[in-house]
Amino acid sequence: MTFLTLFAHIPSGEGFGFNGNILETNLINLSVVIAVVVSFGGDALRSLLDNRKQTILNNLQEADQKAKEAEEKLTKARAQLELAKKKAIEIREQGVITAEQEKKQAIRQMQEDVSRLNEIKQETIRFQQQKAISQVSQQVVSLALNQVREKLSNRLDSTFHSSVNNFNIVLFTNYKPK
Repeated sequence: MTFLTLFAHIPSGEGFGFNGNILETNLINLSVVIAVVVSFGGDALRSLLDNRKQTILNNLQEADQKAKEAEEKLTKARAQLELAKKKAIEIREQGVITAEQEKKQAIRQMQEDVSRLNEIKQETIRFQQQKAISQVSQQVVSLALNQVREKLSNRLDSTFHSSVNNFNIVLFTNYKPK
């Protein structure tokens, strides 16, 4: 409703005066206030709404910019994640290869140690055999010498002495060094 349409309902000839109807008076006052506010405050309200619109647009542009930056960061993070996955796979594969090499080296070292221990065992057995043979030989020689001493002490006559000397002379004459 405009201001003029409100006056159109006023019967002609009555003019301005005191209106006792509160509802009509309030409607008239409200329309006058709205007309004044719209005419004087409309530009200010439009300006305020334009400023608010510009602020909202700026906020949307900033939000779009931040969304783009977040998208770029997400893309970079995904690329780094893929790179890290590849490196982890490479490290795992290298670890398997290294473990396999160390296993082979440990087996080879163990085989060398077993071989060396077998050689030491064989040398020890030979040494012990030689030692045992030497001890047995010494005991045999010692026993033989003891028996010879006994026989010599029991049969020490000149004929026996002469036969032993002759026997040794024959042995020495038949002996040929190699």
